[in-house]
Amino acid sequence: MWGFRPGLTARRFFSLRLLPRPPRPPRARLSSGPAETVGALERAMDELLRRAVPATPVYELREKTPAPAEGQCADFVSFYGALAGVAERAELLGRLAQGFGVDHSQVAEQSAGVLQVRQQQREAAVLLLAEDRLRYALVPRYRGLFHHISKLDGGVRFLVQLRADLLQAQSLKLVEGPHVREMDGVLKSMLSEWFSSGFLNLERVTWHSPCEVLQKISESEAVHPVRNWMDIKRRVGPYRRCYFFSHCSTPEEPLVVLYVALTNDITSNIQAIVKECPPSEAEDKNKIIAAIFYSISLTQQGLQGVELGKFLVKRVIKELQKEFPHLGAFSSLSPVPGFTKWLLGLLSLQKDHGRSQLFTDSESKDISEITGGPINETLKVFLSSHEWVRSEKLVRTLQAPLMRLCAWYLYGEKHRGYALNPVANFHLQNGAVMWRINWMADVSLRGITGSCGLMVNYRYYLEETATNSTAYLGSKHIKASEQVLSLVSQFQKNSKL
Repeated sequence: MWGFRPGLTARRFFSLRLLPRPPRPPRARLSSGPAETVGALERAMDELLRRAVPATPVYELREKTPAPAEGQCADFVSFYGALAGVAERAELLGRLAQGFGVDHSQVAEQSAGVLQVRQQQREAAVLLLAEDRLRYALVPRYRGLFHHISKLDGGVRFLVQLRADLLQAQSLKLVEGPHVREMDGVLKSMLSEWFSSGFLNLERVTWHSPCEVLQKISESEAVHPVRNWMDIKRRVGPYRRCYFFSHCSTPEEPLVVLYVALTNDITSNIQAIVKECPPSEAEDKNKIIAAIFYSISLTQQGLQGVELGKFLVKRVIKELQKEFPHLGAFSSLSPVPGFTKWLLGLLSLQKDHGRSQLFTDSESKDISEITGGPINETLKVFLSSHEWVRSEKLVRTLQAPLMRLCAWYLYGEKHRGYALNPVANFHLQNGAVMWRINWMADVSLRGITGSCGLMVNYRYYLEETATNSTAYLGSKHIKASEQVLSLVSQFQKNSKL
C-alpha cells in the first residue's frame, strides 16, 4: 500500500475556465534557439510579472488598497498556460521567486523596531503592533498573486498544477536555490489551508458510480495497477471498498483514493486481495473481521505534502465503523519501496573476503552454492532481476536474512531521526504499529523488483493511535510488535555493519 505517486496528469482534469488567452508568447526553449527569440521571451516574462504581481501596500494602507484587476491575474494564468514546456515555465517561476519575494530591507527595519520596543520595555500593545509590522514585512509579494488567482474560476486548480510544475522543475534541476524552495513552501502552506479537511468531501465508489469516476480512479491507481474493467469491478464490489476525497469546488474529481478489503483476518499477501475474486454474493457481515487498507494514491502531484492521506484514513475508519460497528481490526498491507535499492547499495559496499557482513557463515555458504559465485556480486545480479524467485531453493535460503534486513531497514534506518522509508513514516505518524513483515507477499514484477516481494502490516489500534503518534513525532519512538523487534535483534546479532 501507499504509493504517493501521481497516477493522473493534473492538466487533464484541471482545465481552466478563464478569460480568453492573449496571443501566445514565442515558443522557444530558453536553453537553445536564437538569442533574440530567447531575449524576447525573457522580456515578455519580466513585463508580465511587473504587471501581474501586486505591489505590497504600506502597512497603514494594507486594508484600504484595492485588489488588482481580475484581468491582471487572468493574464498571468493565460501566459503561463501558453508557455511551450517545463523549461519555459521553470524560467518564469524562477524569476517570480527571485524577484518578487520578501523585501529584506523592510524585514531588517521592522526587526530592529521590535528589538527597540523590547529594550524600552514599552506596553504590550506597542510590542504587538511592532511584531505585526514584522509579520507583514515577512510576506512575499508573490503570495498576493497566488491569493488573487485563487479567487478566479478554476484558480485553485491552476495553482495545484503550478506547484506540480515547480516540483518537477526542481527535480530536473531547472530551478534551484533557497528562493525557489521558499516559494514552494509558501504555495504548499496555502494549498494546505484550501484543502483542509473541512473543505473535502468523502465519496465512495461503487460499480454504479459514473463511468468517468471509475475511469479516473483506475488510471490513478499507483500501487497495484488495475488490469481491466473486471479488475476494477472486483475492487469496488462485495467485501471491497473504495473511497476518495474531492474538493468542494470539484465534486466527483478524485484527489486521493483509498482501497479497502474487508476480510476475516489481517491479510499477509496482496494476491489474496487483488487477484483472488471475492464472493459475488451479498456480503455476510459476520465474515468481516478486519479492514485492510491496501492502496492509497495521490492523483495530483501538486498536492504532495498536503495531509490528504492522513485525513482520508481517519475518515474512512469512521465510515467503516458506522457500517460495521463490530469491526475491530484495522491494518494496512503496504509495500516497502526502496528496500531493494537500499539492499543493493549495501551489497555494493561489501567486499568478498570469504564471508559477508550481512549474512551468517552458513547463509553465505548456502547462497554461494546456489548462485555459483561470490555472494555479494552474484546476489546483486540476482536481486536486480525478478528471475531469482523462480528458484525455490534460493527463495527459502534468502527468507531469514532478507526478513531481518527488511526489519532493520524499516526500524533502524533513519532520516533526521524518523523512519527512512516514506511509507513507514506515513503510518507511524498516523499512530500505527509496525506489526508484521510478510515474506513473498507481493510476487508481481513491481513487488519483487522494488521490495524483494516483502510487504508490511501497519496495524491501527484506535485507542493507541494518538499516543503512538505523539511518541513518534515527539521523541521519534517507533512502536513495533514482537515479531519486528525480534527480527531487528537478529539483524544486530548477525550483521556486522
